[in-house]
Amino acid sequence: MSQGDAADRVVMRVLAGQAQKRPPAWMMRQAGRYLPEYREVRAKAGSFLDLCYNPDFATEVTLQPIRRFGFEASILFSDILVIPDALGQNVRFVEGEGPRLDPLAGRPEFARLREAGDPAIFSHLAPVFETVRRLRAELPNETTLLGFCGAPWTVASYMIGGRGTPDLAPSRALARHDTALVTELIDRLVTVQTEYLVRQLEAGADAVQIFESHAGSLPDAWGADENVPPEEAGRDALTRWSLDPIARMIAGVRARVPNAKIIVFARGSGLDGHARVVPETGADAVGVDWSVDLAALRATVPATTVTQGNVHPDTLIAGGAALDAAVDGVLAATEGLPHIFNLGHGITPQTPIAHVERMLARLRG
Repeated sequence: MSQGDAADRVVMRVLAGQAQKRPPAWMMRQAGRYLPEYREVRAKAGSFLDLCYNPDFATEVTLQPIRRFGFEASILFSDILVIPDALGQNVRFVEGEGPRLDPLAGRPEFARLREAGDPAIFSHLAPVFETVRRLRAELPNETTLLGFCGAPWTVASYMIGGRGTPDLAPSRALARHDTALVTELIDRLVTVQTEYLVRQLEAGADAVQIFESHAGSLPDAWGADENVPPEEAGRDALTRWSLDPIARMIAGVRARVPNAKIIVFARGSGLDGHARVVPETGADAVGVDWSVDLAALRATVPATTVTQGNVHPDTLIAGGAALDAAVDGVLAATEGLPHIFNLGHGITPQTPIAHVERMLARLRG
């Protein structure tokens, strides 16, 4: 199938600032365990990382929700933790518990990671780029293909803590007490993930999303203690550890791919944090989590700001009148404004397929 012109894809038109009568839709984690066809492939793949690194399987599960629901965008099936895996950190996924990494507790563990310029990093990630190439060839021409990576703070938090924790205490503590080490880790992630996104775009992705899943841990992670260098005085944690590194990534991507379209999802950063994403990072769109009042955000940011989100995943599970009201609320808040319909976080495994169908029928009128 011809790759066609990305301008023909409605999600790309929205990312260029063009409002649509009805917003296009996709869902975070739309290829996942709520689909029986996904579970069948997952059982064949072996480990979760084997699924991520097998272009046959990864392509198939990425295409499954497009075949079933006709979403206007498809997002590469992979995981943000392929980056620490490629850097040489031990990463595994424990069934029913999630990701586990050997914690990066200090300098000795950091010294064992691959340097940013090590060609082995991108040799390791070659199957991901092959999956992107296959997807762009096999997707319908009108479907936008999204690549992605984690934001440096989010990926670093997993690397430091060895797992996701409610308050990210290990990464917060290390950011206070060995600021230089965390800065070096963030810098390495900025360099590697900038190249990672460029290679996804070169392989055929139309746009990319950066997931800052742990932005909500940041308001007091950068404490006013004796370890704060003078040049950091007055900078809050969200800027220091999240928005600045993301801005550097975006600038780096655009230096290589000038027209690259980039979405940033800063979960948990509140109304103020969401409003800061586009002006502080240079992103083309801000993904809005479910905790933010979308109408209030739209009233706060310029009318030209592209938003994405923010239906609560639990509302999709509930279905019925609550789901209808949520869809209608998004449409009312974004009428005449550039918006991409999505959830405010990833779809959960227990979501009924019929509820996804109902949501899309309501959205599409």
